[in-house]
Amino acid sequence: MATPDGIGRGTSLLGGAATPRTPVRRIGTALARAGSSAVVAAALVLVSALIVAPGSARAQVPPPDADPFYAAPADLDSYAEGAIVDSRPIALFGLPLPISTWQVKYRSTDAGGRAIPVVATVMVPMLPWLGPGPRPLLSYQIAEDSLGTRCAPSYALRGGGDPGGAQAWIDTPFMADALRRGWAVVTSDYEGPQSRFLDGVNSGRGVLDGIRAARDLPAAGLGPATPIAAWGYSGGAFATLWAAQMQPQYAPDVRFAGIAAGGVPSNWPAIAQHVDGTMQAGLAMLILIAAARDNPDAGIMELLNDRGRAMLAADSAACGPDLVAKYVNARVDDYSSVPNLLSHPNFRAATDPHELGSPAPRIPMYLYHSTTDDVVPVAGFTDVLGRYCAQGADITSVHSALPGHNPAAVGEALGAMSYLADRVAGVPIAPGCRPR
Repeated sequence: MATPDGIGRGTSLLGGAATPRTPVRRIGTALARAGSSAVVAAALVLVSALIVAPGSARAQVPPPDADPFYAAPADLDSYAEGAIVDSRPIALFGLPLPISTWQVKYRSTDAGGRAIPVVATVMVPMLPWLGPGPRPLLSYQIAEDSLGTRCAPSYALRGGGDPGGAQAWIDTPFMADALRRGWAVVTSDYEGPQSRFLDGVNSGRGVLDGIRAARDLPAAGLGPATPIAAWGYSGGAFATLWAAQMQPQYAPDVRFAGIAAGGVPSNWPAIAQHVDGTMQAGLAMLILIAAARDNPDAGIMELLNDRGRAMLAADSAACGPDLVAKYVNARVDDYSSVPNLLSHPNFRAATDPHELGSPAPRIPMYLYHSTTDDVVPVAGFTDVLGRYCAQGADITSVHSALPGHNPAAVGEALGAMSYLADRVAGVPIAPGCRPR
């Protein structure tokens, strides 16, 4: 779960716009050669642009709940999964960037089998793709990590000013690397209109249907032959890997060339226990609220005390950064009527169905995690990796020596993108699991 102290991860969309004399693929090669110094320099340009951009322009963007574009049409059930319901062009971050951008509303299906409208943001560099082959598409999953639609990536990427959507700004450098290579990028509000954080099926379907919608958007110039890669970090890795696990059954038409995922969340009770009582305790509250709110039959509500029920009522639509700021050093048991709530069978019953690990994706994967991750314990990552490998997955894995959750996000990003670029280019891999 990326947190506010993660600001500063990676590159930006502005870092030297390409011209017709500078092919996009050469820009991508130059970026890869330049390394992290170019990444950081480009990030500073974007941050400066966001700071100096007129605040009034961003303030005019209505939040999703007040924007009719996000509403479900009466005939949503008649649409196929991934079918486009509506679309509109937007200015990315409300800024004049050399990137054609659209919001696309599409039909997906939630974990309960109900048709839901989901919105994705599709970005395509304005320069023509110079090949070889069709322009690739990167499905990048921003760590939404929130409980309300004002935290949705699409709102922030359109220029919405809510600080709860800051994760979209933080993750922009990673999408920027793909755009600088000339790739198209799609990032969906995969939590759906109910903002169901910690819902694996809902997230996986949202990602897969978002790819279908991006591929079918006529203005984007993509199509059935488009090479597809997927990438996400932390909460975005959760959605990415759920999509990869579900792809053969739910979306066999979506064929991935490769997957990259880092800071992989696994063993949700252990994650919550790890941050409980620390500066990151808001993450434990986020997990608790999501588990109670989205799984009413699990019996978690009955284990909360008056203070816990008040918290649930007050924060059931909060953004992750809001909770991190509000609950510094808080302890879950102060909101519980039983001791060790995070170890209680009811809590495990709510989180177990959303754990990663089976079935193993049938896609070449690059998985990475800091051995000293201060937010998501590395033991969970090692466990998921072992389960995938035991099922015959093809994985390049990195137990990173970079110290902490956010430093690993930055330091391992170039390796992840390089891996995806090789997969899209058709570079073969040796089968099986191989540590790097």
